[in-house]
Amino acid sequence: MKIIFRIWRQNSGSEKGGFKEYEVNDLTEDMSFLEALDHLNEILVLKNEKVIAYEYDCREGICGQCGVFINGRAHGPHENMTTCQLHMRSFYDGETITIEPWRADSFPIIKDLVVDRSAFDRIIEHGAYISAKTGTAPEANSILIGKEISDRAMDAAACIGCGACVATCKNSSAALFTSAKINHLNSLPQGKLEQHHRVLDMTAQMEEEGFGHCSFTGACEVECPEGISIVNIAEMNARYMKAKIFG
Repeated sequence: MKIIFRIWRQNSGSEKGGFKEYEVNDLTEDMSFLEALDHLNEILVLKNEKVIAYEYDCREGICGQCGVFINGRAHGPHENMTTCQLHMRSFYDGETITIEPWRADSFPIIKDLVVDRSAFDRIIEHGAYISAKTGTAPEANSILIGKEISDRAMDAAACIGCGACVATCKNSSAALFTSAKINHLNSLPQGKLEQHHRVLDMTAQMEEEGFGHCSFTGACEVECPEGISIVNIAEMNARYMKAKIFG
């Protein structure tokens, strides 16, 4: 299988970047997309050329580190799938595949396909946790939680923080990510004590990081590999109004 990779190359955020094409042969349909990039990097090493920088960790669709645009779509052509779960059988022999990093001012490019997503970490630091005394973990069933509530909290907690929602949004909004983290904890009894401060602090940090405003077009929901619903954004907005009154 032969593929022409058209990849964004950029040495650093302060330098100008551009696309460069690489023809790669001897790929198989059973290779994952990242294995194909590994193969390309092996070729570049043998040619004494700079390898392509891209992120990954678990390669199991769990960590969210591998996100890139593939042919103009976050994570590639399939829904509810991360880049590392994509296989070369999704492309045809001789195809040109364009790969580029997330495009958002709040995600500055570090090198090639690698962007700085630490803005997400700073949003998390401003409330996406529950204050608790240290010590022995409490019995799991000591606080009874209804299935509907627990299901809603777990659906929100499924967010892996890959950043596809921000990169896909025309406004580079982080509303889907932030709302998922807020609603996960605010839905549970353990998170009720700090619920108003959590909403106000995390949304304030989201604004501070320079993310755009949500216009509710739904592109983020379509490209989210975990299928996080934009209902979370509406719920966050309602919680925000309550927090402004009672917080």
